[in-house]
Amino acid sequence: MRVIAPQAMEKLVHLLSDDGYEVVGPTVREGAIVYDRLGGMDDLPIGRGDDHGQGHYRLRDRGDKALFGYVVGPHSWKKYLFPPRETLVRVLRRDDGGFETAPGEAPPPRRAFIGVRPCELAAIAVQDRVFLGQAVRDRAYGARRDGVFLVAVNCAEPGGTCFCTSMGTGPRAHGGFDLALTEVIDGDGHFLVAEAGSEAGGRLLERLAPREATEAERTAAERVWREAPARMGRSMRGDAREVLARSLEHPRWEETAARCLSCANCTLVCPTCFCAQIEERPDLEGKVSERVRSWDSCFNGEHSYVIGGPHRTTVAARYRQWLTHKLSTWHAQFGSSGCVGCGRCITWCPVGIDITEEVAAIGADTGGSGP
Repeated sequence: MRVIAPQAMEKLVHLLSDDGYEVVGPTVREGAIVYDRLGGMDDLPIGRGDDHGQGHYRLRDRGDKALFGYVVGPHSWKKYLFPPRETLVRVLRRDDGGFETAPGEAPPPRRAFIGVRPCELAAIAVQDRVFLGQAVRDRAYGARRDGVFLVAVNCAEPGGTCFCTSMGTGPRAHGGFDLALTEVIDGDGHFLVAEAGSEAGGRLLERLAPREATEAERTAAERVWREAPARMGRSMRGDAREVLARSLEHPRWEETAARCLSCANCTLVCPTCFCAQIEERPDLEGKVSERVRSWDSCFNGEHSYVIGGPHRTTVAARYRQWLTHKLSTWHAQFGSSGCVGCGRCITWCPVGIDITEEVAAIGADTGGSGP
């Protein structure tokens, strides 16, 4: 283990910028932790924490100088790798009556993500399987994903809606990063324990002039990793895949749908949801047409449209589709769960629907693992 001072984050941002990366990380805006471009250490949410509950999110002052003392906000890294709207291709009419194609957008910049939580590393890996691990590689996603430099930050204080431990995705990162940091604030001071996860990460770490961790510092970091799981506000109990697969006609679907707004908030904040729609948008003169992909949601009635009309006409049907796909049928489709336990869908649901509570309630009635 190596140790760097908190002030080294300023140098880290500038080194990455000098290496040609667009540096993106957490910052405070409009009462929330969001991901945006960083110009230096002062852009980080220093001394800010956040409280999470069912349909509840508030920033708070921590009373210290923690750089990464928050949990997660409404943004995920999906907004950069799979943006809410993108032009895939442009079709141009030539003077001779033929057509030619042109790239829809300029090549994306090389990006460095700072502050990636372990659950978010898992979410990026899930989307990698969705977009890059299938028979056809998604070129637009691949262009954004290639060359991303990932600086992970292990969780010291999980939030009230977190359940990554029960999903096997955190709170400590074990791979998928270039550099991983553990922030320690205790009676011995304030420092960052750093671990390289790639050759590029190792080279960058050396440029930060780290020193070897003392035995006390190693013990302090290990205490963070050991104690964080006990602070999880939620847990996904039992095998959600089996519980939901045998409960497609359970009355809980209708009961929960009675308060679900079908607003799609849960899918918009989810770091793994990938539903999209593609539209052809010609200009008024018929000279240029753009193929545009934008986020959609299985909660939208028209998303299930086939010949004859939508086939998920009720909120209950759409809610069941989302939850069973996320936690059950995703395994068969992509080889893993579609949920990483970040808790965003619980926090940002206006009516406070809790998917861990839903699975526990259904499981209790069907012989699965209840509360």
